[in-house]
Amino acid sequence: MTTYTHWDVMLASPTDPLPLKKRQYQMNLMRKALENMKSTPSVMDIAALATAVDLMDTLRQMGHLEDPEKAIEDAMVALMQDNLNDLEIKLFEGILEDYQMVMDNLPARTMIMAHRAIEKRIERIAA
Repeated sequence: MTTYTHWDVMLASPTDPLPLKKRQYQMNLMRKALENMKSTPSVMDIAALATAVDLMDTLRQMGHLEDPEKAIEDAMVALMQDNLNDLEIKLFEGILEDYQMVMDNLPARTMIMAHRAIEKRIERIAA
């Protein structure tokens, strides 16, 4: 099941960012997940952070951002561990700051296209 359809892409603004409530909801979810990673993370917390990292990587692949320090790759590796150390927590804090900036500046259509690209990738893997 997909979150966004082709119609969602077409109807999304090609110039304005996602609505503020959607951006705030996503960021609150991801920041809470990161906070939980410091003590007792759930599978949902890991999934929320993985979504942020995956979206950033997808936007990088789409040419909308650069990652010369390979922070996204480092974050992917960190998510495969049982717990995060202080340095990795700082890494995720930086990624979430960047994700906030990306969401605040990229058009809604671009963000929805990135979400759809991830969903399609997951569907191919699951098939």
